[in-house]
Amino acid sequence: MKRLVAETLGTFVLVLGGCGSAVLAAAFPELGIGFAGVALAFGLTVLVMAFAVGHISGGHFNPAVTIGLTVGGRFPVSQVVPYIIAQLVGAIAAAGVLYLIASGKAGFDAAASGFASNGYGEHSPGGFSMTAGMITELVLTAVFLIVIMGSTDKRAPAGFAPIAIGLALTLIHLVSIPVTNTSVNPARSTGVAIFQGGWALDQLWMFWLLPIIGAAIGGAIYRFLLEKAE
Repeated sequence: MKRLVAETLGTFVLVLGGCGSAVLAAAFPELGIGFAGVALAFGLTVLVMAFAVGHISGGHFNPAVTIGLTVGGRFPVSQVVPYIIAQLVGAIAAAGVLYLIASGKAGFDAAASGFASNGYGEHSPGGFSMTAGMITELVLTAVFLIVIMGSTDKRAPAGFAPIAIGLALTLIHLVSIPVTNTSVNPARSTGVAIFQGGWALDQLWMFWLLPIIGAAIGGAIYRFLLEKAE
């Protein structure tokens, strides 16, 4: 139960901090933090929560990471579903809190604004195609899993994994915000899509399927090609 509470809390902070920066601060008049600021916000949320509760739950905060670590031999299959449920609860709760905050501004409309949802085609920030979005989500999630598994390897310097993982997520966002608004995390995508309520739900399938496939590929690459045999 403590592990599940930690996953719920960590995912809550990830979505509130990352998506909150996109909804509330990215384009703030004259002082907006822009894409770089949003990318840093996502990285920082993972970094601080990995230090805060990672020692309790492992600090996944992401269904794709949970599945990728299972494929990589680092996480038991029996705990995958409870972890994913906990992550979804945290993401949806954070999106709800963010919706309440954003609704405090006159004229706010989650459906019209997009509410930091992930999308492709006409709903891609840069107008990128579905194919471009699929490649982006698959490759970058695979890279993310390799960083996670490598930085938590017994051979890696102890205690620095959250820094490497947080910086990796920042880099991933710097690359892919223009393409899909960056998912690499089905829970993050689901939470805000529920409150956007339209096209984000229609396109949500891609932000479950491709991150999970990418994570599984990344976990398999590290397990079978990079990890030292016991």
